[in-house]
Amino acid sequence: MYGEEITKTEGELQDGGLVDVLAGNAFMGTGFYNSASKIAVRLVSRNANDTFDARFWRRRVEYAVRYRKTVMPGGDFKCCRLIHGEADQMPGLTVDRYENILSVQITCLGMELVKDTVYRALWDVLAEMGEAVEGIYERNDISLREREGLAEYKGWYRADWLPEPGSPVTEICENGVRYLVDVENGQKTGFFLDQKHNRAAVARISKGKRVLDCFTHTGSFGINAALGGAEHVTCVDISRSALDLAKENAGRNGVADKMDFLCADVFDLLTELAEQKRKDYDFLILDPPAFTKSRSTV
Repeated sequence: MYGEEITKTEGELQDGGLVDVLAGNAFMGTGFYNSASKIAVRLVSRNANDTFDARFWRRRVEYAVRYRKTVMPGGDFKCCRLIHGEADQMPGLTVDRYENILSVQITCLGMELVKDTVYRALWDVLAEMGEAVEGIYERNDISLREREGLAEYKGWYRADWLPEPGSPVTEICENGVRYLVDVENGQKTGFFLDQKHNRAAVARISKGKRVLDCFTHTGSFGINAALGGAEHVTCVDISRSALDLAKENAGRNGVADKMDFLCADVFDLLTELAEQKRKDYDFLILDPPAFTKSRSTV
């Protein structure tokens, strides 16, 4: 609920606390309140009888995790989004699983205040399912947190019940393809899990083609193209460290001999190819980072 939609408040409101929302006399739900945010209330429940204790958050977490286990069986469950914010009635909370590491991002003050309870519930639910997790890494290094009055940071979450975390780099397997994922320095929470089906589509249509994978990052689209039977794949990125990881990923999947890696500005490269009327490639993959995230920088 946006702040301008609120017509009246009663009682003492605390930022990050829970408030009931009513339309006239009709109960609409209970949510986290934050006067500093444009979204003043984020609903967590529409049940007037809910009690928001540790058992409540345990039920929320367990439902979300078991749902992912159902729709993403087998190996897919070891590499997926376990909790997806409002879709799981846990606003501002993203939890991605990369094999033995949970990578978490919080963009809501209220969720920040209950995160200890939520993290423990996550750990307990996964342990009861026989799923081993070695650490929780917080990727709270995004400017969106400033709008909630939260500090930006990233690092391992520490607690007495958590084992000592190891490396922030882990190996995942998606669509039968192996990748190294760096939850500390990778994009978003470490890897773009939402491109899973697009990567599989690239593999299906790459056979016999000469492929240029632009903004390759750690090589996910290019490797899928190579595994799909591409004649050759050139991966381009401006980040040398990302390309180094892409090369290692190519080697892990046995396609390094079909690929080369170019450190360059994609915009300059495409302009050069066009001006020279080059026709080196017949399949181009374009998955650029966000050019702008606000109206003021358009």
